[in-house]
Amino acid sequence: MAHQTTLDEWAKDPVDPEIRAHVYSLITALGGIGDDGTYSFGDDALLCLKDLRKWLKFADGQLNRRDVARCMAEANLVKGDLLEILAKVSAKVTDDRLKHKLAVATLELLVPLTWPFEIDPVEATVNHHRHGPYIQLAQIGYKRAVLEYDRANILQTAVRIALPSMAVPLRERAPRDEGIIRIALYFIRNIAMLSPPKSVPMDIDEAEVARSAVIDAFQQQDIFQVILSIASSIGEDFVSQDVIILEVLFYLLKGIDAEKLFMEEKKLKSKNTDELKNLIQKEKSMLAGYARHAPSRHNRFGTMIWLKRGDDEQVSTISGQDVLGKAQKSMQKMDKTKKWNKPKRPGRKTDGEQEREEFDLPVSLTSSARKHIKAFVEEFLDSSFNPLFLHLRKAIERETERVETRHSRQFFYLVSWFLRAECARRRTMKERAADPKSNEVLSAEDESYGLVAEVMNQETFILMNRFMQKSEDEKAWQDLNAGMKCFTQILLTVQEMSESALEDDQEIAENIQNRIFYEESTHDRIVHTLRSYNDQGFGYLDAVTELAHVFLRMLERYSKQNVDMQVRSKKRARKIRKKKAEAQGEQGEQEGHVSETEDLAAAQKTVSERKFDFSRFAAKFINQSSVNTFVAFTKYYNELDNDQLKRAHRFFHRVAFKMELGVLLCRVDILQLFNKMIKGPEGLDQESPSFKEWEEFVRHFFRAVVKRVQERPELVVEMLFSKIPQTIFFLEHGYDRELPTRTPRAPAEVEVKPGMEKPEQIGVAVGVLVNQQKSDALHWVRDVLTSAVEERKAWEDMQVAQKEIAAAANPEGENAAENVETEAPKPPSILVKPDSEERRVAMFKDNKLRLLLTLVGFDRLGAHDDPDATWLIPSTLTFTDLHEAIDLIRKYEFDPPTYDNGKGPEDMIRSKAAAARRSARRVDWDDEDDGIDHDSDEDRGEYALDEPTARKADGSGKKMRNRRRRARTPVELDDEEKQERANARRQKEIEKQLKVKSTMFVHDSDDEDDPEADAAFFAREEALRAQTRSHNANSLVLGTTEPVASKKRKADTSTTERRKRKKTPPKQKAGPFDSDDSDGEEANGADDESASSRAPSEERPVDLDDSQDEATDTPLSSQLAGASDKSAKVTTPAATKDGDVAMADADDDEEDEVVTVRRPAARNMRAGFVIDSDSE
Repeated sequence: MAHQTTLDEWAKDPVDPEIRAHVYSLITALGGIGDDGTYSFGDDALLCLKDLRKWLKFADGQLNRRDVARCMAEANLVKGDLLEILAKVSAKVTDDRLKHKLAVATLELLVPLTWPFEIDPVEATVNHHRHGPYIQLAQIGYKRAVLEYDRANILQTAVRIALPSMAVPLRERAPRDEGIIRIALYFIRNIAMLSPPKSVPMDIDEAEVARSAVIDAFQQQDIFQVILSIASSIGEDFVSQDVIILEVLFYLLKGIDAEKLFMEEKKLKSKNTDELKNLIQKEKSMLAGYARHAPSRHNRFGTMIWLKRGDDEQVSTISGQDVLGKAQKSMQKMDKTKKWNKPKRPGRKTDGEQEREEFDLPVSLTSSARKHIKAFVEEFLDSSFNPLFLHLRKAIERETERVETRHSRQFFYLVSWFLRAECARRRTMKERAADPKSNEVLSAEDESYGLVAEVMNQETFILMNRFMQKSEDEKAWQDLNAGMKCFTQILLTVQEMSESALEDDQEIAENIQNRIFYEESTHDRIVHTLRSYNDQGFGYLDAVTELAHVFLRMLERYSKQNVDMQVRSKKRARKIRKKKAEAQGEQGEQEGHVSETEDLAAAQKTVSERKFDFSRFAAKFINQSSVNTFVAFTKYYNELDNDQLKRAHRFFHRVAFKMELGVLLCRVDILQLFNKMIKGPEGLDQESPSFKEWEEFVRHFFRAVVKRVQERPELVVEMLFSKIPQTIFFLEHGYDRELPTRTPRAPAEVEVKPGMEKPEQIGVAVGVLVNQQKSDALHWVRDVLTSAVEERKAWEDMQVAQKEIAAAANPEGENAAENVETEAPKPPSILVKPDSEERRVAMFKDNKLRLLLTLVGFDRLGAHDDPDATWLIPSTLTFTDLHEAIDLIRKYEFDPPTYDNGKGPEDMIRSKAAAARRSARRVDWDDEDDGIDHDSDEDRGEYALDEPTARKADGSGKKMRNRRRRARTPVELDDEEKQERANARRQKEIEKQLKVKSTMFVHDSDDEDDPEADAAFFAREEALRAQTRSHNANSLVLGTTEPVASKKRKADTSTTERRKRKKTPPKQKAGPFDSDDSDGEEANGADDESASSRAPSEERPVDLDDSQDEATDTPLSSQLAGASDKSAKVTTPAATKDGDVAMADADDDEEDEVVTVRRPAARNMRAGFVIDSDSE
């Protein structure tokens, strides 16, 4: 049962009586008004002040109660005692030590009493809510008493208390001195910070504690000079006081219009008059709109009608004569009479801190306060702005202990406020200089923007971007609001700098724009901020729309001026080790080891530059969410000024006509808003400067809507909904957008490393699938094989039965020969069907499963990257083969194979592509390498220069080169020269290799089908055979295989020359691997070596008839030799392009043995052929 509060409980004292008694006794002992009318101290006034501070600290601070503060408020401690003490000691506070101690103790008690009351929702107790309103009203009374105290300047006294401590140099200042300075500044901060609570009614005049009263008091008591002195000495004489000065400035300046502050008096009066006229005009238009629909005097007689709703018989009852006009008025009256019981949600509760930090509410000032604050702001900009905000920026970047969350928000708001004030002051100065009646002349210092340079650098931009991103991520909308105001004002200041008369300012403005617009993350942040608006308040809505408008306009102008504008984009790019391993052909070794954690850890930012396209950015900038933000802003059209209405008009004009995306505005609520703004009721004021622009825009837009509806009748239905990109495309073009389907990428083909038998290879594939926990795939393969075994067994049994039936039908064995010659029928191929969609995808993407299917014998029909290719069990696989495959899979599934050195089955597979690349990869040759990759598996043709036909030179050649190398003068080569020589050698060997003719460069002519070429080829062959037959006939007649012309040339040669030629063989052309640096003097000494390199293999004997001469020449053509008598066994040599001959090696076993053989005295050579008989 809920407890009911009785009258006795209401009358009960909310404060603990024991606490009240202690506090009252201390206040009584503190002192009072004496007989002479002045305040007199008690005997222990200093101790009483310290005890009261202890009670306030422990009872209200540690015990989390507010009883002591309420007792002090009820006992009128501040007005009756503390202010009297400060007034009495004010004159001699710097001279008398005792009075200074009393003043410090009084100030230490005043600061917590005037500290703004806050209710922590986590640690709040009943006492907080019980004492909160009373204490808040008491604090407003404290503020009024401090500002209006007539016998002394309380604020000035507080500063005089801290003056001795301020006079001490920073390095010699004690912690107590720092504390005294801090409490004096906090007292000033509290007086500026206290504001009347909105939830509690006050019985005092609000003007007495308004902002104007605070400004006048600060001016009267020289507080502004103290602030300027401390701010200008920040970093030299003061360090930790920067955040306190920041708060004092924030609570002094928030809500004040900086542009009005620097207006001329006449201009300000004119603007105030215009504002009053606009308000009166708005009121008249509102009354006129009401009068047009107001009831007449006959309304008192009463009117009631029934209004039919739609086609049905349902009716609604409406009363009043104002509904007798048009049907639209009747519908509006019916809508107004509807009641909607909106559900009560908790919503966002604004605490006291949020109310105090609110800076979007305008504050009006008196003429005297405006004059004082204007003078202070000018002096602050001239002397203190740069040092204070530089020191604050560094403190915020370092995140020092004194910097709290609210200080960043206050910092960026004040940056925007002072930049706006500086721009307004410059405009006023330019207007004065342009006035012919004025004698003012602008100097270079007046034109320069050096007074605000410390917030226009790259460090401030980085801090601002980080602050905005953090605020957006944490949904701290008030912080983001301050950041957007700062960013907007920086852009506007840069725009004015670009129009400055100084070239330095123009260059700085160009550089700043380049840095701001260079980062694509800034563009994305602006777009995302505009899209993410969701009832954050009108101040936030105004800031986000202004930032988007200014940023888009300046970016468009800058991109037109800089055609080759570049932007830097940062994208998240994940480098998965599995993909990297596949690229290197090592995915088999890495697969299975890539976890999600490692995948996320491998993610990194990649930075790239690209050319900026403004139309692309504008398309991304304008979508349904950004339109919704501006629509929400336009709904306040009656409260918007001319600039704000123009801002919304420019955006909608860009959407509808520049970007031609009027479909985004074709929504019922948007059309109704536009119509209401122009036609009413409660529409836009027709006397407004922007009314004609809006009227023209709405007229053109509605025409476009009507035309679009005629072209696309579907738009009528889509007007009820927001538009997604697919809908926009359909309404624009009349058909759906065809989305390109991305072809899935085929996996890298793998194979088992060579050196294993077929069963072992199947074991490797099964082991990999088992380790990857894909046993279901193995079971499916077994099931497919089992089904295939049954089907293939049934087919084979059917074939056997058919043969038996055929044998029984033909017992005599008729047509047996025909049956033998008839080819045996092959079993039909079996289609492999996946059992699920996941299995179908795995059959394409799982390269390990594909490896197993290939090893078992399955065939894949289709391209390698075709995801719809089918798998077949070919007809070549018999019942026995399939059964063996099943047994192997079952065996290795439950008994996986083991390998040496702890290797797993994953280590036994490799990528086919990587293996092919390794085999075809060019090797780096050294001086003694022949440039041939002998380990390559590539088919180099039948007659290519390869082992065993091509043999390395004898060892004597190596010795000769070493001896020749020692004979030269040694030269030191650096790395670059060595690399150049190595590249030259490689290029030279490659050119030699390209000269080799072998079947590796010859295509298969059997694949060609050209009848004309075949006929020409056979004709040439027939002519060649006829020539061969005639040559053989002549040879038989002459008794030799040498042509007649050849013998005639031999007869003409003298015997001496022949004997000389026998002793000194003719110098032959260099072979493809001969050394080019042979000296002429060493030619005879190197005959053996050169002969060995020219003919790398031993000569085969040429067996001719015994009657022939020993010096008989070999035929010039291999074709002629091939067509000679069958008794002559001639080996066909392979002629190289150089004319050299590489003979086939007679003995492969003796290839590795290096034998030095003395060359015969003379050998008959013809065209590089050795024609000596082995009978010698």
